[in-house]
Formats: sequence, structure tokens, C-alpha cells
Amino acid sequence: MTRPREVLWAALRRRPAVLAKIAAWSVLEVTPAFLIGHAVARAIEDGFAAGRLLTGLAWLALLGGAWLVAAVAARQVILGVAALAEPFRDDLLHHVVRGLLHEATASFRAPPPGGAALTRATLQVELARDAFAALVTVLRGFVFTLVSAALGLLTLVPALALPVLVPFALGTALFLASLPALIRAQRAHLEADEATGAELTTVAGALRDLTACGAEQSAGDRLGALVEAQAATAARLARLTALRTTALTVGGWLPVLLVLAWTPALLAQGVAIATVVGALAYVTQSLAPALGGLVEGVGVSGVRLLAALGRILAGTPAAIPPPPAARPADVTLTLRQVTFAYGPQAEPVLDRLDLEVADGEHLAITGPSGAGKSTLAALLAGALRPDAGQVLIGGLPADRVDPAARLLIPQEAYVFRGTVLENLAYPGEASEHEAEAAVAELGLAELVARCGGYQGLLDPAALSAGERQLLALTRALLSPARLIVLDEATCHLDPVAEARAEEALARRPGTLVVIAHRAASARRARRVLTLGDGAPRDRRFAREELIP
Repeated sequence: MTRPREVLWAALRRRPAVLAKIAAWSVLEVTPAFLIGHAVARAIEDGFAAGRLLTGLAWLALLGGAWLVAAVAARQVILGVAALAEPFRDDLLHHVVRGLLHEATASFRAPPPGGAALTRATLQVELARDAFAALVTVLRGFVFTLVSAALGLLTLVPALALPVLVPFALGTALFLASLPALIRAQRAHLEADEATGAELTTVAGALRDLTACGAEQSAGDRLGALVEAQAATAARLARLTALRTTALTVGGWLPVLLVLAWTPALLAQGVAIATVVGALAYVTQSLAPALGGLVEGVGVSGVRLLAALGRILAGTPAAIPPPPAARPADVTLTLRQVTFAYGPQAEPVLDRLDLEVADGEHLAITGPSGAGKSTLAALLAGALRPDAGQVLIGGLPADRVDPAARLLIPQEAYVFRGTVLENLAYPGEASEHEAEAAVAELGLAELVARCGGYQGLLDPAALSAGERQLLALTRALLSPARLIVLDEATCHLDPVAEARAEEALARRPGTLVVIAHRAASARRARRVLTLGDGAPRDRRFAREELIP
């Protein structure tokens, strides 16, 4: 599993130029943190206390100008942090999708919609993105403000460095020591929230069944227990956050008391009272707010970020295995005692099916709705894995064959917003000249002309279902795949267009399997496999015949 720390470092290292920009603007943003003590001390001592009003106002004006510059810099810092946070959000969504695909491919079943997966993809990803932005902002501000204020204090009155910086460091250390417990509590709260969301989704989708079975009370009790557990984790989290107040007191306000206690000794050494006031300005206006921001930001945003990342990355595999590279020259299809059911308690859709389709053959599969035609198509293309038996392509398991060697075209053709050529072929897979020949063969020239040529923009919403199918079929004709499976991929075409498409695909090298929805489609094939209910009722049978 990918570690949260690795994801965070990767997000920061990806854009060094943005980090440099944030650092440069941060120097300007914390200029008031360095100036405030000196400006206050000089305004009092050299200006107002000495009766020189303009001098005092000039020092305050200098400080005010620094605040204006800081405001401009702060805006640039926010823009820079946003440039880091948005790609970070995209990375998290990538991890969520990888995890879901890993779960699906591990079992060859689609993960259930909603529930925990939906919580990770929405609430937790957004929470992590916002927390990441807040954490970067807070940590950056803390470091730059600490350095600036410490330099200002050391140059103004070095004798106060010890009573100010030591308790400040102790308060910071106390807060950092409490973080592991805070992270564990926040993670437990997120897990409880995820469990509640998953159960609520399940209950909401099964209200009729629960009512029909009289199970409302048990479902309500189970959901209530999860809500109580979530409330308990929230209460524990609230108790632990009290440590933040202690850390802030030690690091932010104890230095104020120590400075006041040190004042008589400083005055005895000839230090002006205005200098002491300037030192207090460093503590109260720079250091204490910086520590408060750290405690609030890391204690809330940082803890939420690490906890959310832990949940998001929990389902992500350590690495996606490389796609299979085997591309057999022979794509003979062999099914040996193949059994498949949609669930352990479901009746098998296919039961111990044997089939062999030689390389270069044209097979049509027919049968009533629900007989298993689409299931068989997905098994042949390697999109599903059988519960028992083997599906071999060129002697290799179907799921180990290079995806470029096999192609499954479903009934709902996939077309995306892009150029016509991009929809017809992957980059570098076919030239415009090759695409032109395939377009002419399938009768798609009128659509290409209407879109403004092969570089014209294609709008999927403006196409009919038949036009989308023709695009997908042309894409199949141009593909390098030697095994093409059409799962009712011509159902929206008229008989003439359907015949033209199937004949064009049958002429290309390789094997063509067609889920036939018209008798004419089956008649065009060399062989026909008919799936249907057989006797006895708990079996499925296949009838195969040769077309003379």
C-alpha cells in the first residue's frame, strides 16, 4: 500500500518552481513579522516619547507599508498553494479509482456503487485536498514567521531570546508529541463515518425489502449503533484537542509572562521600556499567532489529512501490475468446461460450456434474452473470468492476453469529445489515409464531412445511436486486434449498414464473434452457437450448427 508520506512528498516535489515562488512571496509576506518590534520600539522611543510626532508616524507608516506588501504577497501565496492542491486532488482521485479497479479486477466483479467507495471519492478526497492546502499554508507561515520574528527579537534585544524562544519551543514540542494520538482519533472518526455512510446507503436502498420482511427495528438498531460509535469517536477527538490549548498556553503566552518578569532586570541594565514593548510585540503579534496557526492548522487540517489519506490509500494496491504483453499470432478460442454465475448463490448463466473457434473463423451467437450471450462475449474478450473452467486465446488465459490483441464492442458505443481521427484510432495507430479507407468501407464518409473532416471536433451528443455504433465499428476495423467480439454492436444500424460492417470486419485477418440480434446476422456467419434454456432446468446447453 502506498504510504501517505510518499503521496505528500510526491505532491510537493512535482512542482519545484511553484514551491520556489511560494517561498519568495513568503519572505515578503512575513516582512511585518521582522519589522513590528523594531518599528514599535523606534516609534515610541525615537518618535512619540521624544516629542517627534512625525518620526513616530513614519515608523508606523513603514510598518503599514510592509503590511500592504504582505497582503499582495499573501494573495500570490494562496495562488501558489492552489497550484499544488488541485493536482494533489487529482492524484487522490487516481488512487481511489485504482483501488476500485484493483478490487474489481481481483474478483472480476464490479464494486458495488455508493457506500464506502463514494465516501472516499467525494467527502474524503475533498477533505484531504482542503487539508493539504491548509497544511502547506500553515507550515510555510509558521516557519517563515518564526525565523523573521526570532531575527527581529535577536537584533532588538538579545537578552530576551532565552525567555521567549525556549517556552515557545517547549509548547511546539508538546503539541507535536500529541499528534500521534490525535491522528489515531481522527482516523477512527473517519472510519466510523465511512461505516455509517455505507450502512445508511444500504438501508436506504433496501427500505422496501426491510419493510416487507418486518426488519425495520433491527436495521434501525444497527444503524443507531453505528451512529453512537461515530459520536463516541467524535467525543474522544474533542477531548484530545484540549492538549492544543495547553501547548498554545505554554508556547504563546508563557513568554509574555516571562518578558514582563524580566523587565525590571532589563530596565536596570539600561534597556528602554520601548524596547521591551517592541519585544512584546514580537511575542503577541508574530510568535503567538504563528504557534496558534500551527496548532490549529496541523491539529485540525494535518490530522484530517493524514487520517483521510490513510483511508483513501488503504484500498490502493502497492503497484498496478503491468498489463499482459502476450500477443499470440494465433487467436484460436478454446472454452473448456466454462461455468459462470453472477454471485455464489445465483444460478449459473453458463454451465460447463465447451467451445472451440479456430483462428480466422466467423461465429454468430444467438439465443433468447438472458441466455448468457453478453456474458459469453465478455468471457471471450477476457473482461470476465470464469468461476470454473478455462477460456483460452491462442492457448493463453484470456485475461493474460495483450488487450491490443482482443476487442469487445458493446451495444452502447463509446464516443468522446475530440477530433474524428482521435475517435477512430489511438495516436500513431492509423493515418488519415488508412482511416479514409475504413470510413469509405463502412459508409461513414457523410458523417466525417459533416464534422469538418478528420480533424473536426466530434460532439457525442449530436450523434445518433447508429452513428456512434458506426464510429466504434470503424475504430474496430482500424485496430490491430485479431479477435473482435461484437455484443449487439450493430443493433441501431439498418440491415444494409449492419451487413456492410460485419462483412468488412469478417474480411480482416483474425476471428470475429458476433452476438446476433437479427437472423440475417447469424446467416452471414460460418458457424452459429445458440444458447438457451434446456432440460433439466438447472443446466444450460449450447446447440452449434454449420451454415452451408
